[in-house]
Amino acid sequence: MTTIGSPMLWTITITVVLALLALDFVLTRRPHAVSMKEALGWSAFYLALPLAFGGWVLATHGSERGLEYYTGYLVEKSLSVDNLFVFMLLLAAFAVPDELKQRVLLYGIVGALVLRGIFIALGAAALSAFDAVFLVFGLILVGTAVKILRDALSGADHAVDVDGLTTVRWIRRFLPVTEEYAGPRITIREAGRRALTPFGVVVIAVFATDVVFAVDSVPAVYGITSDPYLVFVTNAFALLGLRALYFVLEGALGSLRYLGHGLAAILAFIGAKLVVHWAHLRWESVPEIPTLLSLGVVVGILVVTVLASIVANRRGAGSADRLDESSAVELENR
Repeated sequence: MTTIGSPMLWTITITVVLALLALDFVLTRRPHAVSMKEALGWSAFYLALPLAFGGWVLATHGSERGLEYYTGYLVEKSLSVDNLFVFMLLLAAFAVPDELKQRVLLYGIVGALVLRGIFIALGAAALSAFDAVFLVFGLILVGTAVKILRDALSGADHAVDVDGLTTVRWIRRFLPVTEEYAGPRITIREAGRRALTPFGVVVIAVFATDVVFAVDSVPAVYGITSDPYLVFVTNAFALLGLRALYFVLEGALGSLRYLGHGLAAILAFIGAKLVVHWAHLRWESVPEIPTLLSLGVVVGILVVTVLASIVANRRGAGSADRLDESSAVELENR
């Protein structure tokens, strides 16, 4: 399959991505707490931009490429929400002040873009050389899905123990770390030597999580399309709006109690799709899974995940209210 990414289109896309990142750095230059109005405005912009781009792909490259783009974007956006949940836990564990959160998130987005760009290039080279890479990617996603589902079913506490993080222990072994934040500064000079601030530590911890998510997200979108340009642009659009989306969903992320179940189902399906694609390359009698069907499955899983979480939360709230009421009656009878 030929790529739609001409050298000119690659140049324009990368220039736009860099310009948007530069704009984000300008907007976060003065530390401030993000209002809901500001977060909603930028979230709407970063939603309209990829949707409009998808319309251009449909109009200029046909329905098949358009479906690949929209499906890939939806998968990457779903995984980015899980990314946000981990960021939320890290920011809470490090007690990051509200006015510094968006700068930490921005560093995380830049790190994720760089890492995914590297993984996309490596993945494209590997896929063009070895068909078996489709099988390897598929097995990676299925294994990841099993791990996510096991964690979701265990109901384990997802709180982050800062002192127990391997990254933090490694940093403190080689560098002194200050007790207090110094604004958005990563290092400061303290007692005559250079020391890392808690802001610097949390940025490094976020970078470490970026590596893990890159390993999952790049194979996932390669399960939808083998076009490196579409793989890159879906990742870029999914990541660019994370800073604003975090503040929109900050209160709601914890209520998506079945997010892990949904992501596990999506990754397992795409992993199976990659395995089937590898089998189709080896034996043409094995039918491919159509992109339209993939889009329907991903949308269906996301809808069920959100609705099930809403229903479970309402039932939980109702049970809590009844428990409070019965406790009040019991106290009154006493």
